[in-house]
Amino acid sequence: MTHFVNKKEDIVAEAVDGLLATSGGKLARLDGYPHIRVVVRSDWDRSRVALVSGGGAGHEPAHAGFVGPGMLTAAVCGDVFASPSVDAVLAGILAVTGPAGCLVIVKNYTGDRLNFGLAVERARAFGLNVNMVIVDDDVALPDLPQARGVAGTLFVHKIAGALAEGGADLAAVTAAAEAIISQTASIGMSLDTCTIPGTTKEARIPPGRAELGLGIHGEAGVEQVDYRDARSAMQMMARKLATAMDAEGSYVVLLNNLGGTSVLEMQVLAHELVNSDIGPRLSHIVGPAAMMTSLEMRGVSISVLPATDRFLDALSAETPLAAWPSLSPLGAVGVLDLPDGLRPIGPTPSQHPATRAFMIKCCEILILAEDDLNRLDARAGDGDTGSTLAGAARALVAAIDRLPLADHTQLCRAIGLELSQTMGGSSGVLLAIFFVATGDAAASGLPLPEALKVGLARMQEVGGALPGDRTMIDALQPALDNLPRGLPEAARAARAGADLTAGMASARAGRSSYLNSEQLVGNVDPGAEAVARLFEGLSA
Repeated sequence: MTHFVNKKEDIVAEAVDGLLATSGGKLARLDGYPHIRVVVRSDWDRSRVALVSGGGAGHEPAHAGFVGPGMLTAAVCGDVFASPSVDAVLAGILAVTGPAGCLVIVKNYTGDRLNFGLAVERARAFGLNVNMVIVDDDVALPDLPQARGVAGTLFVHKIAGALAEGGADLAAVTAAAEAIISQTASIGMSLDTCTIPGTTKEARIPPGRAELGLGIHGEAGVEQVDYRDARSAMQMMARKLATAMDAEGSYVVLLNNLGGTSVLEMQVLAHELVNSDIGPRLSHIVGPAAMMTSLEMRGVSISVLPATDRFLDALSAETPLAAWPSLSPLGAVGVLDLPDGLRPIGPTPSQHPATRAFMIKCCEILILAEDDLNRLDARAGDGDTGSTLAGAARALVAAIDRLPLADHTQLCRAIGLELSQTMGGSSGVLLAIFFVATGDAAASGLPLPEALKVGLARMQEVGGALPGDRTMIDALQPALDNLPRGLPEAARAARAGADLTAGMASARAGRSSYLNSEQLVGNVDPGAEAVARLFEGLSA
């Protein structure tokens, strides 16, 4: 994988300076580059308990992104996935520790324990009042004597940080941190590995598999499991967490993006988390967001902590840090009535076995073509034509028994209304216009073949596409022109029209109009291909 880096040995220093330059002067770093990389609060006056944490780079925004009011006082940055040196940690402690003392928060990895631990001992030798806590929230291996510290560490940063900001003494801040650590549980899952800049990616997770119980340094998970969908993946993680949760009481959950999972996917995972076996036990959520990542790992981690009043107050305490998502209560999905005029008042449903069978066959043809049309669209678009049409087809199948199947005029209008609500993109709008206009034309007395051509004309008027513009019109118009001669003739005309689009070097409508000729020539327009497939399937 290619990365936006200069020299791999400079990546951490340059990333830290990028963070500082965009902090509005709220952050600074200690001198001592490149071996000492410590980010500190610019406004720190040592009058309160200082919080120091850190570790290897690659977990951004952790740890430096959480330096600021209400969270960390300083973060010590190591190389990618490597603990910072003893001198770097000591420099951070010395820079921010005053009479109130300092709490050092360490994730339970050998390098961090050794380097941070020795730095704490040296700081104490200087006469400083320094405590250290070690976070071991990973429950991937419940019998492991040295569990790893992962994203649950963020609970410690936020709650201990809020207490320190409020003036609590070192003993109280330390006791709170230890209480959090003893009650926090985390589990992670990934569909792919991450790539350390300057190295070759380890492709150890095959397609159709996921790693359950992995850490945050790209290390292998406890086990590889079959991956089916987001729901089953979330249930696997929920079962792991359930074993570490008390039988009673509610929990706050932290839903963390490990770096490469899209926002859309994270929202799906949030939905599945709320509906999982542990969902009823969850009262509040932090995220979903990228908080403690593993470079660009396409994964997620979940951390839970009992939702006591004290913890919730600290988690919801004010902090200006953009990297920290707000704490939000979980509840039922709010649903409001559609505004007047948008809730369809459909015609009375009616049955007509032949029409029902015809419609279901049309829908089945489009559903079966989903993957092929997506692959075709991916060559020149965003790869969703098949899914868009198949989704609309599935919606029509689901609605089949409430449609006026015995009245083709009303049926066309009803299909148009259904598509306007269930089919996305411009194609959904255009096809809704096509069917509504067809129904209106049929109501005026035109036979259905002529009414369909009126619907086509109306769709062209609104959409602006003409034959030769490399759209579905190139297959649909010849098909409708030949429909009076029978479905086989219409299918041959649709296929010929669709195939012609492969030789068109430019498009004057639709998404393809944004592409150059190299991306177009040789590829049939996916909308035209869908029309051809539909007529061919109906004539078979």
